[in-house]
Amino acid sequence: MKEDSNFMEGQSQSCQTAQVWEPDFRESKTEISRTDLDGPALALDGIGASESYRRPTHNCTGSNEILLDDRVDLRACLICGDRATGLHYGIISCEGCKGFFKRSICNKRIYRCSRDKNCVMSRKQRNRCQYCRLLKCLQMGMNRKAIREDGMPGGRNKSIGPVQISEEEIERIMSGQEFEEDPNISWSNNGDSDHSSPGNGVSESNQPSPVSTPSSSRSVELNGYTALRDQYMGTPVSAHYQYLPHLYSYSTHTGLLPPQARTLDPQSVMLINQLVAAENLEPLGTPMLIEDGYKVTQAELFALLCRLADELLFRQIAWIKKLPFFCELSIKDYTCLLSSTWQELILLSSLTVYSKQIFGDLADVTSKYTPSDEELHRFSEDGMEVMERLIYVFRKFNQLKVSNEEYACMKAINFLNQDIRGLSNVSQLEQLNKRYWYVCQDFTEHKYTHQPNRFPDLMMCLPEIRYIAGKLVSVPLEQLPLLFKAVLHSCKNSLCSRPAV
Repeated sequence: MKEDSNFMEGQSQSCQTAQVWEPDFRESKTEISRTDLDGPALALDGIGASESYRRPTHNCTGSNEILLDDRVDLRACLICGDRATGLHYGIISCEGCKGFFKRSICNKRIYRCSRDKNCVMSRKQRNRCQYCRLLKCLQMGMNRKAIREDGMPGGRNKSIGPVQISEEEIERIMSGQEFEEDPNISWSNNGDSDHSSPGNGVSESNQPSPVSTPSSSRSVELNGYTALRDQYMGTPVSAHYQYLPHLYSYSTHTGLLPPQARTLDPQSVMLINQLVAAENLEPLGTPMLIEDGYKVTQAELFALLCRLADELLFRQIAWIKKLPFFCELSIKDYTCLLSSTWQELILLSSLTVYSKQIFGDLADVTSKYTPSDEELHRFSEDGMEVMERLIYVFRKFNQLKVSNEEYACMKAINFLNQDIRGLSNVSQLEQLNKRYWYVCQDFTEHKYTHQPNRFPDLMMCLPEIRYIAGKLVSVPLEQLPLLFKAVLHSCKNSLCSRPAV
C-alpha cells in the first residue's frame, strides 16, 4: 500500500531525522487525517470547540478506517452487563469485573454494603458497591482458584470453568474468615500487578475498586450541590476518604529489599534520552491570562478548555512522529493507539510537565468563573467521581514530583497498550512495552535509591489515569467548566496549605 509521504517521507528517513509537525490552531474543528498521521483516516471526535471530550474509539479492525460504532456487542458480562471480552476465571465477563475480582481475591479485600446487600449491578452502577459486586462474582461462578499464584496476568488454567460455591463458603470469603483460616490464599503482595506488570502494560483493568465504606460513599450520599458548595468554601476533600487506597498503601506491602547502590545501564540512558528528546517541554502557547476583575462566562471557559485540548492533542501527534521506535510499528497501529489513548496522554502531561500552567494559570482563569446554582444542582455523579479521583491523583503526583525522565517513560508505557483491539502487531508492541518498563525501573532504582517503592508507585498511577480519562466521557459537556473549576480550586488550595513532601 502506498504510504503518504506527507507524514513520513519514507519510514527509513523518518527514523533518522524526526520531522516536527507544527499545527495550525486557527481551525475550530480538529481532525487528524492522512496528512497528519500517515495511514488510515482518523477524526478524533470531540476535540473541537463544540465537541470536547467525546468517547475515544477503540475498534480498529478495518485497514482503511476506524470503526466508530460499538454496536457489535455480541456478549454481555454476566456480572454487570457491560461488553464481555472473553472467558475470565470461568465465566463470560468484562475487563472491569475480571480485574476487580482478581484484586479483591489477591488483596484479601473485605467490603461492606451500606444497604441491603442486594445492590443493582450495571455498567454505570457497578462501582457503587464493591460488596455486592464481589458477591455477584462468586454467585455467578467466578473461580478464585483460576487466579495464578504469582498474581501475574493470565489464568492458571484456561480450561477451568465456573464453579458452584455454597452460601457458607461465600460468606466466609465475604467476611474474610477464609483468608484468616488459610493465609496462603493471598497469592501475591502485588495484588494489583495486573495493572502494571511488564507484558501487560497497565490495562488489565481500568476499573480501580476502592473499599466500599460509608466514608467512601460520600459522593453518592451527598448531592452535588452540597459537595460543590463545600468545595468553593475551601473545604478540602476529607482525608479519610480512601477513594484510591492502593495508591498510598502499595508501598507498605511490597516488602522490597533495602536500597542498594547501583549503576544505570548505558542502554537505559540512551533510551531515556531519546524519549525525553521526543517531548515538547516548552510552555503551552494557549493564552491563559485574564485581567483582574473580569468575569469569565461558562462559554468562554469552555472555549478555552477546547483550545487547550487542541494544543495538547497536536503535541501528542508530533510526539509520536519523534518516538525512537517509530519505524518498529505500522501506521495503522499508531493510529489505533492514538485514538484509544489520546485522553490519557493529555491528562498525564497536564499532571506533570504542564502542571504549573494548568494548576496555576488555568486555575486563575477558572477562579473568575462563577457557576449558577442550577449548574451546581445539575452536577452529575460521574462528575463528582472524576473530581475526587483527579484531586487524589494530583496530590499523589505532587508528592512524587515526577521527573521528565519518569514522565517520558510512563507516557510511552501507557501508550504502548497491547490490549487495545484491532492491533496488527501485538507481540512487537508487547516487547516495546517491556523495554520501557524495565528502562523506567532501572532509572528510578538508580536515581532514587532512598525510595525503593517509587517505581511501583509510579506504575500504580497509570491505571488511575486511564480510568479517569475514560470516565471523563461520561461527564456532560456543559458540566466541564464547573468540573475544572472545582478540581483546580481544590488542587491549588492543597498546594498552598500543604508543606512539600
